[in-house]
This record gives sequence, C-alpha cells and structure tokens, in this order.
Amino acid sequence: MINTIEKLGAYNVWANAKLLTHLDGIVATGAELPARALRLFSHLLNAQAIWLARLTGTQSPVKVWQEHDLAGLHKLHQQTSPSLHQYMQDADDAEMTRMISYANSQGNSYDSQVSDILTHVCVHANYHRAQVATTLRESGLEPINTDFITYCRELAGQA
Repeated sequence: MINTIEKLGAYNVWANAKLLTHLDGIVATGAELPARALRLFSHLLNAQAIWLARLTGTQSPVKVWQEHDLAGLHKLHQQTSPSLHQYMQDADDAEMTRMISYANSQGNSYDSQVSDILTHVCVHANYHRAQVATTLRESGLEPINTDFITYCRELAGQA
C-alpha cells in the first residue's frame, strides 16, 4: 500500500531543496532575488515550522509572515522539511486520525485531524512554491520545475 502522505512529505523536502538550490544559482549569477519571492518562501517554511510545533505540542520558533534571507531559508528548511517528513513516516493510523486543537495566527481556535494537517502542509507549500515561480518569471528570472510528477519521474529514474 502506498503511503501518499509520506510520499508527499518526501516530495516536499525535494521541492524545497530544489527551489533553494535554484535560488542559490540565481544569486551566484549576480542577480537579486525578488523580495516577494523571499517573503513567500519564508511564509511556506514558517508554516511548516508552525504546523510541526502544533503537532508536537511545542513552541514555534517563527511567526507566520516572518521574513528570512536566503541563508535563513536554508537553515529553516533544514530544521523543518526533513523533520516534517520524518513525522509523516512515523505516524501510524492512530496518529493520523488524532485530532489536535490549536489557534491560528489570528487567535481563532480549531480542531483538525493530523492527516488533514499533513496533507494541508504539502498542498500549502506547493501553492506558495508556484507563487515564487510566478514572481521569478515576472522579475525576468527563470523559475524551476518543482512539479510532483517531475519528482516522481526523478525518483523512478533513480530506481
């Protein structure tokens, strides 16, 4: 049986790393990264950290729209993407169906199932990576392909 959430988690690590490498390459050419691209990618990684903290009952190290430079994005990716993926790998059926209570950034209280949260985190990240790609293109910079099917094709090529 395929664990789709775990596969999405692995994809998320790959896509975030691929985007970071691409941004490094842009900077290496002497081009400046658009502030909006950094803001959106910061938000994506902040959200991962916030959701991971909610899932584990810990304090988030970041705020939802806190901005990071490229070095900070690398650090936050390393702190959150693999940990989130590991959480997805380790979660059994009882964990996936567990309900958690939390407050969003506006202070509104909610209850959500862990599997729904984990799915949301991956979908949310993909949405914002697409916004980063659009922002790069609008700034005259070439975006990178971080599509899920591209990840699957690369994975299959490694087998």
